[in-house]
Amino acid sequence: MSRSVAFLIYPGFQILDAAGPLAAFEAAGAFVAGAYRLALLSRDGGLVASSSGASLATTALADAPAPDTLIVVGGDGVEAAAECPLTRGFVARSGATLPRIASVCSGAYLLAAAGLLDGRRATTHWRRAPELARRFPAVRVADDHIFTRDGNVWTSAGISAGIDLALALIAEDLGEDVTRQVARQLVVYYRRPGGQSQFSALAELQPAGQRFEGLLDHIRRNLQAPLDVDALARIACMSPRNFSRCFAAETGVTPARAVERLRVEAAAAALESGNRPVQQVARDCGFGDPERMRRAFLRTLGMPPSARRRRPG
Repeated sequence: MSRSVAFLIYPGFQILDAAGPLAAFEAAGAFVAGAYRLALLSRDGGLVASSSGASLATTALADAPAPDTLIVVGGDGVEAAAECPLTRGFVARSGATLPRIASVCSGAYLLAAAGLLDGRRATTHWRRAPELARRFPAVRVADDHIFTRDGNVWTSAGISAGIDLALALIAEDLGEDVTRQVARQLVVYYRRPGGQSQFSALAELQPAGQRFEGLLDHIRRNLQAPLDVDALARIACMSPRNFSRCFAAETGVTPARAVERLRVEAAAAALESGNRPVQQVARDCGFGDPERMRRAFLRTLGMPPSARRRRPG
């Protein structure tokens, strides 16, 4: 079965918002022959210049057959595109009639302007999320998610998150095995779950120096292990007292707080992207039991684990 995927672009679009997902669907076609038919659409057709100046050839909206999936890309030109009645109307009709419609980065503005995000959970690049929430108060903005799905509407954060979105769509169409091969072909992580934060706790904790760089990575890869101060100090070849003092000075948090943040990040991603029971997630991420995990979520995220559980549909 061949599926059609169309990308809606406009003058001033971000070329990676289109090129990244395009490459993912193209790669999927290398593993499953004829899996996708790809198209680029614009209001008037012809060459459309991106914000970088590079142009892509497109088909006019009036001449394009309805795709199975429409992906609206982001870019500096999205404001003008959202004000265009013809473009906005096309997006509104697509959302009402197509099996799937999606956006990359600020493409969410076009979906919101077309009324497709009212009452739905959606995301965009973290820098644009406050403005999206202000201008479209009916949208439930998930301001730090990599991508979201609410019914037939998918939205994603900036640039590289468009590839994560494409991989999720491919997984729904062709299964996990094919998607894993696509990710390997693209040399990207397989697969960042949608609920994972746009912000990485590991990156935020990274000290200016390199003394604890390896230790932080060890924590992230061994969340189930005992990670108290004594254990971490032994790995760092320091006394517990000196280790605690130096770690806090370089990362800005205590060792216990760093461990908790990394565990919460992993658990939140697991809860939103999969179907593992809460008890198993708590064990896998090193909390031991759901109550400890609940308290850690409240301290770190201000919400219980149940708020991050993936909703059906």
